[in-house]
Amino acid sequence: MSFTQLQLAAPILRAIAQCGYTEPTPIQKQSIPEILAGRDLLGSAQTGTGKTAAFMLPVLHRLAVLKKGPKGAPRVLVMTPTRELAAQVIGATRDYGRFLRLRSAVILGGSAYGPQFRDLGRPIDLVVGTPGRLIDHLERGSLDLSRLEVLILDEADRMLDMGFKEDVEKVVAAAPAGRQTLLFTATLDRTMENLARRLLNDPVRVDIAGRKPTLDQIAQRLHVADNVAHKKRLLQHCVEADELRQAIIFSATKRDADALARELAAQGHRAAALHGDMSQGMRNRTVRDLRQGRVRLLVATDVAARGIDVPGISHVINFDLPMAAEDYIHRIGRTGRAGASGTAISFASNGADVQRLERIERLLGECLPQVEIPGLEPTRPLRRARPAGKRPGRSGGKGYGGFKRGKGKPGTQRRREPVVEYRSCKGGTARQG
Repeated sequence: MSFTQLQLAAPILRAIAQCGYTEPTPIQKQSIPEILAGRDLLGSAQTGTGKTAAFMLPVLHRLAVLKKGPKGAPRVLVMTPTRELAAQVIGATRDYGRFLRLRSAVILGGSAYGPQFRDLGRPIDLVVGTPGRLIDHLERGSLDLSRLEVLILDEADRMLDMGFKEDVEKVVAAAPAGRQTLLFTATLDRTMENLARRLLNDPVRVDIAGRKPTLDQIAQRLHVADNVAHKKRLLQHCVEADELRQAIIFSATKRDADALARELAAQGHRAAALHGDMSQGMRNRTVRDLRQGRVRLLVATDVAARGIDVPGISHVINFDLPMAAEDYIHRIGRTGRAGASGTAISFASNGADVQRLERIERLLGECLPQVEIPGLEPTRPLRRARPAGKRPGRSGGKGYGGFKRGKGKPGTQRRREPVVEYRSCKGGTARQG
């Protein structure tokens, strides 16, 4: 199937062609005809599958037919959990709607009110925003949802995780009952199904993700560390790998993200931090530097990195494991985008990491293959409470043979070393090969 067979407006097809796309992805093939037909939709898709275009293309098709309306009253509203994801949606709007006469605005918390009041002070077609600031404008009367035709909740699971349930319900209550509602989520659990039943009217369900939550093209590995200092030595080794083009390194706290970025920069790496305490302008510049290659290593917190879509991200490194297993899926989805291959590396130590790791492996239904790097082996194994899933076989394919050892005297040539891979399930580790 080609995009022309989806019967989108000619200006949109022209923009798609200029972007270099010829065939829709599976979620686009299934979603676009249903959205064009006016159906409510519940979409579950892994990150990097073309989800944003799956709803933006048919929405832009609708907006290609101009309708004049009152100021501050959009025809389409897209709600996202984070500013970065909102920026991604606006970017898609500009790419695919470049040949349309489209009036859009982005309404984000942490940004100045002046430009937002200006944009909402005139007729507008599309608004993309985060829940808190949208509610603020609703209460001020600067945002009017009385003529809303389409409401889109992007990454609705994350919005609930971040405590935006009440804000979502307020927006829904302010929108017309006859609107079309599209709900997209990376994970589809009972909570999301209950939300869908309340918000959607006879929806069509598109489930591209299936029940296995990770992407097959992402090679996942686990390194066991004795302590934080050991993690830092492992990280130094990993970021020196020739095959690592760009990486997002996840840290548990904003303070740790800043400190780790400074340490990496002091080692000579092009590193920067990204977290919620940074101003919106600084965050935008950091993401732009990442896209343009000026930043090779981005140390980020979960919320800040949500929605980042940079094709050059070859690796995701979990310096700290996430508290919620679902966040692991969202993290590693920053690599392996749009069918490309990627690598996800996780560090774990005894203590709280063990429970977090076991929750992740239960969600995956399998263990993360444990890899040891010669010279950086842990002195003690992880003390697991129970088996986490099926025992992995030989990983094959991408190994860590290309990594350079972080040892040797300064100025000496570093050797490429093979690695020894182990099983990571119960009963300690068993040597493979």
